[in-house]
Amino acid sequence: MEIDLSSYRLVRYLQFAIASVAFVGLVTRNVGVLINGSFALGVTFLPGVLKRDYRLSLSPTLTLWITVAVCLHAIGMLGLYDEVWWWDHLTHLLSATLVAGVGYATARAFDEHSDAVYFPPRFMFVYVLLFTLAAGVIWEVLEFTTRASAGFIGVKPVLIQYGLSDTIVDLIFDAAGAVLVALFGTTLLAETVETLRTRLSREKD
Repeated sequence: MEIDLSSYRLVRYLQFAIASVAFVGLVTRNVGVLINGSFALGVTFLPGVLKRDYRLSLSPTLTLWITVAVCLHAIGMLGLYDEVWWWDHLTHLLSATLVAGVGYATARAFDEHSDAVYFPPRFMFVYVLLFTLAAGVIWEVLEFTTRASAGFIGVKPVLIQYGLSDTIVDLIFDAAGAVLVALFGTTLLAETVETLRTRLSREKD
């Protein structure tokens, strides 16, 4: 209970920090900061929405994990992406672990739910890696498109994209995040997998 309470408090502090970033964007009329801060704040409420509307319960640690990742991204929009060389790498690594976690938990839940589905460990490792890289490529395309569109209409881009070399490095960190989840994320995601499996069983019944 103490761990849950501590995680809950940390999530609330981080939500306040994200809200502060969005407020700074509003006051300074920085559309990129405002949109990213608002989006990040919305993501932090996703675990509560999943639990309330879909009865999908995420562990306190996983909820904190999500909140930390989006908080660091929101704070980075205040200038840390430009001023701290490793900030982009850190946020990509954390975001990649989240994407990999979603891919792993969903596939494992189907594996445990149905006797007709079986994912060997080696396949699961490759699947998580490819799933995360595919999501990373989509994100990079979105960044490029957003930046090009912003330049075309003469406004500041909502997302930051620094070129081909930066994209390659981002994908490397995406792959690193996927590997971390594939190797060490099974215990942390066990509760989420069980929740998804139970949900699938209820839908079947």
